Amino acid sequence: MRYYTLIAPAKINLYLEIIGDRPDGYHELAMILQSIGLADEIDVRSISTDSIRVHCNHPQVPTDKSNLAYRAAELMARQFPEAFAKYGGVEITINKQIPVAAGLAGGSTNAAAVLVGIDLLWKLGLTQSELEELGGTLGSDVPFCVAGGTAIATGRGEQLSPLPSLDNIYIVLAKYRSLEVSTAWAYKTYRQQFGNSYIRDSDNLAARTNAVHSGAIVKTILDKDAGKIAQKLHNDLERVILPSYPQVLQLREVFANQEGVLGTMMSGSGPTVFALLESQQQAEQVKLQVREAILDEDLELFVTRTITHGIQVGSSV
Repeated sequence: MRYYTLIAPAKINLYLEIIGDRPDGYHELAMILQSIGLADEIDVRSISTDSIRVHCNHPQVPTDKSNLAYRAAELMARQFPEAFAKYGGVEITINKQIPVAAGLAGGSTNAAAVLVGIDLLWKLGLTQSELEELGGTLGSDVPFCVAGGTAIATGRGEQLSPLPSLDNIYIVLAKYRSLEVSTAWAYKTYRQQFGNSYIRDSDNLAARTNAVHSGAIVKTILDKDAGKIAQKLHNDLERVILPSYPQVLQLREVFANQEGVLGTMMSGSGPTVFALLESQQQAEQVKLQVREAILDEDLELFVTRTITHGIQVGSSV
């Protein structure tokens, strides 16, 4: 029996701009995505039957075909039937550390890990760009989760332009365990409220999408200036989520009032809120202060940092 253990990092959005509608029904986006040290551990193991099995230590994570990791294994079996016939099925075990339904790409990074793991198990020799392309058919965040680091993401999020990686900017994440925000609701509500500002002309749409490459936040990333990056954080979805979810707004306000916090924002479609700090000591202190300010056992807090990579192999047999 052969298996690989893969480390699957979460991501945050440093920037999220909604530009307009796409013909496929998604939104045209301009984002900056960043890998963080908080990660799940995924075991991908060959089994003698031709089945796909998923196990997870978190009760909220489905283990059937609705799980993106399961669908990643199905995709590989369809794409590479000879390898599937030769090596057999796979058993996937997910050790969940990333909060569920948090806007941190937990499901997407699990799927990315399965793609990488099966590529290794079946000795397919796929390139990173081939793995990213496969990932794009599963979900918008999967290609970035394969690549990791720091990147501009355009289209619906699957078109990546790598940036110089940011390392060792410290982060405190905050999420209420029982609070979920529907991504579909968030984008639909944004369209209803702000759709009249969408760019309709395809040439202007492309120009606006490309403008992020020379935008102010990219310059701060090139300079690796954490303080200036924090001042340029931006997420259009806060415009609909903060008024509708007072707990998310409260987290943002509490973070903003803590000494040492360079900047704070909601990640993706939420409901996780993060704060950027210059040192681990400051991050640990802010975590304690937020815990004291919000006496709610439902609130989860994590200290992590920016990292320079996506999926990594932890061990193999």
